[in-house]
Amino acid sequence: MSKTLIRGARPLGGEPQDVLIDGETIAAVGTGLDADGATVIEADGRILLPGLVDLHTHLREPGREDSETVLTGTRAAAVGGYTAVHAMANTFPVADTAGVVEQVWRLGRQSGYCDVQPVGAVTVGLEGKKLAELGAMHDSAAGVRVFSDDGKCVDDAVIMRRALEYVKAFDGVIAQHAQEPRLTEGAQMNEGVVSAELGLGGWPAVAEESIIARDVLLAAHVGSRVHICHLSTAGSVEIVRWAKSKGWNVTAEVTPHHLLLTDELVRSYNPVYKVNPPLRTEADVRALREALADGTIDCVATDHAPHPHEDKDCEWGAAAMGMVGLETALSVVQHTMVDTGLLDWAGVADRMSFRPAAIGRLAGHGRPIAAGEPANLTLVDSAYRGVVDPAGFASRSRNTPYQGLELPGRVTHTFLRGRATVVDGNLT
Repeated sequence: MSKTLIRGARPLGGEPQDVLIDGETIAAVGTGLDADGATVIEADGRILLPGLVDLHTHLREPGREDSETVLTGTRAAAVGGYTAVHAMANTFPVADTAGVVEQVWRLGRQSGYCDVQPVGAVTVGLEGKKLAELGAMHDSAAGVRVFSDDGKCVDDAVIMRRALEYVKAFDGVIAQHAQEPRLTEGAQMNEGVVSAELGLGGWPAVAEESIIARDVLLAAHVGSRVHICHLSTAGSVEIVRWAKSKGWNVTAEVTPHHLLLTDELVRSYNPVYKVNPPLRTEADVRALREALADGTIDCVATDHAPHPHEDKDCEWGAAAMGMVGLETALSVVQHTMVDTGLLDWAGVADRMSFRPAAIGRLAGHGRPIAAGEPANLTLVDSAYRGVVDPAGFASRSRNTPYQGLELPGRVTHTFLRGRATVVDGNLT
């Protein structure tokens, strides 16, 4: 069994420590650890985090391998410091049966770059009419605990209630894409001053907020767990805060791009900024940052949404919605939350590893950096600054909104159960 000694790292941004990895496990944490027989990594005060966990990743396989595959997506995840991702169900065919989720799970195991936990569809074909095989997906080898029709809203209240009731039996969670479809027909961007000036169909905040309000009430009524995907408005924050004050089992995520970018960027008509939910206002961004800092929003999730260039390099109205995010997420969080003083590195570990792993009930991830724990780790050079160049991405797609932007931080090493998947910023 191989040994690795990470010397002089700062776990969660604390005092420098040595961390000894023996096989798949952390063997010891302390100072002056013996390096005998171990490969030594001189961390020089870099930040050591538990491996990051993403609750919201689109890997596109099966069906859209021109955008991404499980292999390329997990390679991108490793470069970004992730050791586990939850793969969304809107594939072709849809991941609404035990057979499809097991296929995705097995592809993840074969890739070896990070663990892939499939998300099962709530309804058959994402059509919102009939519950999918929730129990069979849970009982499969994939052990699905998170279910979502992401990309589409479960807008039928009766279907949503039944789904919440069903997953309660095995401590599952429904992750809702909150978008009232009739309020967003023809919508192209956030409804507001910019949409009015540009003449683009507006996407009102209430389309998100009304679904969240309904669903937290349904979750409370049923006594089940609901998770709000990619929350994007100040009003949504207040609804989640109110629900949590009631003690209801409600969690929520925010994407890196909603922590940084605003609808003002749409003035360029560059489709790289077209995303669902849309980029919102500066006031919304401030509210999201504050809510992530105070814990109202539980975690950061990438909503990594790869597309081939022909689906984004076109006129705004025809362009697909979505942005890639796995390889830049930690840098954006450092830029928006750490460098602004809103979160420390322990807070980053909480929002990007501990909490998402707990929400997904993901064993072996989101664990303390301590002896006896699985060696799922991420080493970060927080002093680094660099310009984002998508040409160097491990993802198959390049639709990033950060091209040419200087961002801080760089993952230098990622370890999945003790095996280095990234060394000096490069995939192994």
